[in-house]
Amino acid sequence: MATNQEDLFKKITSHCKEYGFIFQSSEIYDGLSAVYDYGPYGSELKNNIKSYWWKSMVQMHDHIIGIDSAIFMHPKTWKASGHVDAFNDPLIDNKDSKKRYRADVLIEEAIEKIMAKAEKEIEKARNRFGESFDEALYRTTNPRVTEYLTKAQSLTDRLTKAMSENDMEALKNLILDLEIADPDSGSRNWTEVRQFNLMFNTQLGNIAGEEGKLYLRPETAQGIFVNFLNVQKTTRQKIPFGIAQIGKAFRNEIVARQFIFRMREFEQMEMQFFVKPGEEMKWYEYWKEYRMKWHTALGTPETKLKFHNHENLAHYANAAVDIQFEFPFGFRELEGIHSRTDFDLKSHQEMSGKKLQYFDPESNENFIPYVVETSIGLDRMFLAMMSQAYTEEMVPDAEGQEAQRIVLKLHPALAPIKCAVLPLVKNKPELVELARKIQYQIKPLFMCQYDDKDAIGRRYRRQDAIGTPYCVTVDFESLEDGMVTLRERDSLRQERISITEIGKIVLEKTGWEQIFNQ
Repeated sequence: MATNQEDLFKKITSHCKEYGFIFQSSEIYDGLSAVYDYGPYGSELKNNIKSYWWKSMVQMHDHIIGIDSAIFMHPKTWKASGHVDAFNDPLIDNKDSKKRYRADVLIEEAIEKIMAKAEKEIEKARNRFGESFDEALYRTTNPRVTEYLTKAQSLTDRLTKAMSENDMEALKNLILDLEIADPDSGSRNWTEVRQFNLMFNTQLGNIAGEEGKLYLRPETAQGIFVNFLNVQKTTRQKIPFGIAQIGKAFRNEIVARQFIFRMREFEQMEMQFFVKPGEEMKWYEYWKEYRMKWHTALGTPETKLKFHNHENLAHYANAAVDIQFEFPFGFRELEGIHSRTDFDLKSHQEMSGKKLQYFDPESNENFIPYVVETSIGLDRMFLAMMSQAYTEEMVPDAEGQEAQRIVLKLHPALAPIKCAVLPLVKNKPELVELARKIQYQIKPLFMCQYDDKDAIGRRYRRQDAIGTPYCVTVDFESLEDGMVTLRERDSLRQERISITEIGKIVLEKTGWEQIFNQ
């Protein structure tokens, strides 16, 4: 990534630590690689993202219900799902640096660099020709651009073929042909590419060997599939209907990196939507559109989101697309929408010997439903929101001079703290008493915070840095007229409002209705 983007990413990770959003796990013992703890503000933001997803997918839908399945499942579950045999990453080691990488990721990044050259040429032409520029024509007629695009497509086709055929030699040849070097050392002294299974395993009680082997689930979806009939019958659902779940998943990522983007312990928000065979593509398109709107409803610019179709389909899918977000390190997968066919239910039916079929009273027939899945990484969504919200800008200070502030411009409904109550000074007991009274008055309505340390300007900056959308300042006039100053984070606008109106006003401005009623 470009230097300024690298700097931005470093600033975001540093901000997360400094302001209590994310800490390295077991930091006093020098940390545990690719495992993180969410701090006071991080846990609140994370819970708000979960709440938004759950309300959108379950509460606002008549035909989606939620469950919470166990992390441990019968080991045959993972045999049926294909994870035991096919849940692998192609890894390659550099003999000089002793570092290990995902071969497919190295190749994808090399292809992205070729694509970036084409985009750079197109951007130069756009600036040169202005409004008369015909981008579509330029892409197909400019020799340099077409050379880059053709080369990138050819390499993508080779990568797709190698991945679908599990051809490790072909992946190694791509790395050699692209002259890919170790990102750290610059060495091109590579080992062969090998497959590595990503599941963590443990033992059941004191039973040793294969008989007692359990896995930490690598995804939450299978807990939904094995409970398909339990949920359908107890809630009397008719197809089409969905089952949603939020939960922890675990993957033994060898090349975990980019902060919380790729971790070994992470959280997923998944929904499996069960449909009649033959209707899956209609619902696939529906959920593509619905999930994209879910993201843009938070104020995420459309330019920061895009669909990316899978060239290399998973063994269970007949269609798959990613919603990608433009992180500081480039466009990367944020959410996946997959048409999983009837693979999962059919496999579990065969492995368990139990029927997992739906009886349709209208057609008087039994069938195994097809499934359309939406799956989003909660931690990635957290990082996307932090990346989008982190802002450095110049604003007037108390003396009217320009000063820099760091502010998290989170959507108010997602903000960890909705309102901060600040007495103008802390050495006046009557101001502190009134501010505390206001704090306890609005506490039942939303997360609020009291702060009286440092000058009022510094306290504003501290609330800006954690994304608090509103600050209430209690001053000497408040003791006389029952009014306080309400400061808005993004516009810096201040207005006097009645103490009795604080809860109502802030609740209206930060509630979920701001999203669902737009």
